[in-house]
Amino acid sequence: MSRITKVAITLFCALLIAGTTSADQSDRLIRKALRYFSPLPAAMPGAENDTPERIALGRKLYFDKRLSKNDTQSCASCHRLEDGAAGVDNLPTSPGAEGQIGTRNSPTVLNAGWQKSQFWDGRATDLADQAGQPILNPIEMGMPSEQAVIDKLATLPEYPAAFRTAFPGAEPALSYANLREAIAAFERTLRTESRFDDFLRGDGSALSEQEQRGLKSFMSVNCVRCHDGPLVGGTLHETLGVEAPFDNQKDQGRFEVTKDDKDRMVFKVAQLRNVALTGPWFHDGSGSDLGDVVRTMGRIQLATELKSEVVDDIVAFLHTLNGKGLKTP
Repeated sequence: MSRITKVAITLFCALLIAGTTSADQSDRLIRKALRYFSPLPAAMPGAENDTPERIALGRKLYFDKRLSKNDTQSCASCHRLEDGAAGVDNLPTSPGAEGQIGTRNSPTVLNAGWQKSQFWDGRATDLADQAGQPILNPIEMGMPSEQAVIDKLATLPEYPAAFRTAFPGAEPALSYANLREAIAAFERTLRTESRFDDFLRGDGSALSEQEQRGLKSFMSVNCVRCHDGPLVGGTLHETLGVEAPFDNQKDQGRFEVTKDDKDRMVFKVAQLRNVALTGPWFHDGSGSDLGDVVRTMGRIQLATELKSEVVDDIVAFLHTLNGKGLKTP
C-alpha cells in the first residue's frame, strides 16, 4: 500500500470518527435539552372549539381599524403580521389611536396562547381576556365602552351576519364576549415552528456548532430557571432584578395590578420564541441590542458576568427560535 493511500485512508477514518462523534454529541445535547424544553404543540389551549367561520371573523376583526375610536388603530397596528413580521411593531413603546405613547413594549402575539397569562403584568388570564382590553384602553384604541363597540359593528353590513355564522345559536351573536373569543380564535392559529423544534425532534444537523454551544451555555448558566418549556419562557411571573436592580424602577410591574408589595418589579417572564425578531426588548423597550440584553439578564438575574464569546453563542442559539418564514425587521 502506498504512502499516499495510507494517508488518504487515515484522513477518511478520522473524518468518519469526527462525524460520528459530532452526531453523538448532538444526540446527547438533544436528550439533555428535552429535560427543559419540548417541541411546539400542535394546537393552543381552546383551539378545539375554533371553527373556520370563527377564525375568519377573528382575522377580520384583528385587522379592522374601525375598532378604534377614530378608525386609525387595529390590533395589527401594534402586533404586525404582514410581510413575515413577528407579531410586534419593533418600537420601544407604541402609539395609540390619538398618538399617545404607551408605557410598555408590545409583546409578540405569536404563540401567545401557551403563556400562563397575558400582558407584562399578567392581568389577563387568556387570549380572549387580552383581546378585549386594548380596544377600551384610552391610550390604545380608545373606544368608550363595550356597548359602543357593538353598536358600531352593528352598523357595518358585514359583521352581524358574520357573528351569527361564527356563533350559531348565541343570542345575541354580536356581543363583546364573542368579539373577544373570535379574535382569540384567530390568534390561536399564529403558531410558528422553528429549527429548534427540528432539533428537539432529533435532527442534530438543524443547529450549527455555535448554536449548539449556545444552547449548552443557555442551560449551564441556568437561563432555564425561568426560560423553559415549549415557549422557552412565558409560564412564570418573576422579579426582574433578583441579583441586581433593573435600571428602570418606575414601572413596578404586577404591583400596579395587585398592590401587593411582594409583586414589586414582578413581570411575566417573556417567551423567547422569535425573540431575535421582536426587539427592542424588556417591558419598557430599553434593550436595543440582543447581546446586551443577554449580558444584562446574566448579571441581574443570575449574578453572572457572561464572557463575550458565551453571549455570542447564546444569541446564535436564540436565533434558532425564529419561526420559519418570519423575516428580520
